[in-house]
Amino acid sequence: METKVVLITGASAGIGLVAANLMMNKGMKVYAASRRGGVPQKSSTGAGEIIHVKMDVNNEAEIVSVVAQIVKENNRLDAVISNAGNGIAGSIEDSSSEEVKYQMETNFFGAVKTIQACLPVFRKQGYGKIITTSSVAGVVPIPFQAFYSAGKAALIVFMQALALETKPYGIQCCTILPGDTKTDFTSARKYTEASQNSSSAYYETMKKSVGKMEKDEQNGMLPDVIAKAMICQLTRKKMKIQVVPRIDYKIICWLFKHLPARTSLWIVGLLYA
Repeated sequence: METKVVLITGASAGIGLVAANLMMNKGMKVYAASRRGGVPQKSSTGAGEIIHVKMDVNNEAEIVSVVAQIVKENNRLDAVISNAGNGIAGSIEDSSSEEVKYQMETNFFGAVKTIQACLPVFRKQGYGKIITTSSVAGVVPIPFQAFYSAGKAALIVFMQALALETKPYGIQCCTILPGDTKTDFTSARKYTEASQNSSSAYYETMKKSVGKMEKDEQNGMLPDVIAKAMICQLTRKKMKIQVVPRIDYKIICWLFKHLPARTSLWIVGLLYA
């Protein structure tokens, strides 16, 4: 079944916004979900369009309502891209329970809730494509962003288990793992309250480490690279289970999985800790 109707979260900026526009120009009807909404758009080159919908991935009622709206208006939903995410920085010791929950709620549980709302539709249809945006940080642990890494790692394993459970129903799953990407994610990053206190034992190291990461992000790949990887999978007959855009990040992920853990962590420590 050709992919025509797509729901994508985190579509107000960055990778999500670029992907929504690319899908529209490919002739798809894109429901672009975000907390702020937006103005509808129609492609000048074809039948594609973007319909902005207000949807917080942490609000189950809003998710269920949007999925019901899509099915009512189209009698189908071909794919969902769970892309919404945020970042919080600070040492593990300087992170409160509430701050940890804030990080995990959107990046992991928001994806789970969105996908769960779409599964009954896909199962009834006998087809559907699910794409999530994880991160190379889900393979390579990032100091002072431990809970970001943990959430992205959880998403990778979740999607693999989901692929096994839903295969009999014609549902396909793919996880995209971006490396450093130049978006407003960098400027939107929050810091834990305790981490901003100069008396913290980790203060200087954390500031230096996260500063290096932010510099790498702003010199990283454009969001178009990730968006095109998403479109590529949507238009394939069979999606790949996992995609790491760009050869250098593919090599990094491969090395981290195959080198001794002590060696891998030593390398990461040289870069960031």
